[in-house]
Amino acid sequence: MGQVSQRQRIMQYVQDRYGTEPEYLWKKYPNYAIFRQPASKKWFAAVMDIPRRCLELDGDELVDVMDVKCGPIMVGSLLAQEGYFPAYHMSKSSCVSVILDDTVPDEDIYPLLELSYDSVAPKQKKI
Repeated sequence: MGQVSQRQRIMQYVQDRYGTEPEYLWKKYPNYAIFRQPASKKWFAAVMDIPRRCLELDGDELVDVMDVKCGPIMVGSLLAQEGYFPAYHMSKSSCVSVILDDTVPDEDIYPLLELSYDSVAPKQKKI
C-alpha cells in the first residue's frame, strides 16, 4: 500500500474535523478543491496543484498547496518560514499558500485551518 500524501491527510482532516466535503468547482482544474464553512458558506481552505514556478520555485512539475485565510500580521510571520508562500490567486495580504509536500508538519497546519475556519464563521451578535 502506498504512502498517503500530505494533501490526502489534510483533506481528510478537514472533512473529519469540520464535517465539510471538498467542492470541485472548475472543470478546467479538476484537482482544485475548496472547503466552505457550513454556516456562512464562505471558503476557508482551497487545495490546488499548481506548477512550482507559480511559487517562484524551480521547475514546472505540479505541487500541492493549500490556501488559508490568516490575516496580515500572521501572513508576514509565516512568509518568513520555509514552506509558506504568498497566496496563489488569493489576497496576498490576508492569505497564504502552504506547500503540501511535508515541508510544513500537519500539526502546524491544523491551527491555520482553525483560524481560517473561524475567520469566515458568522459573527456572533452582542446582546
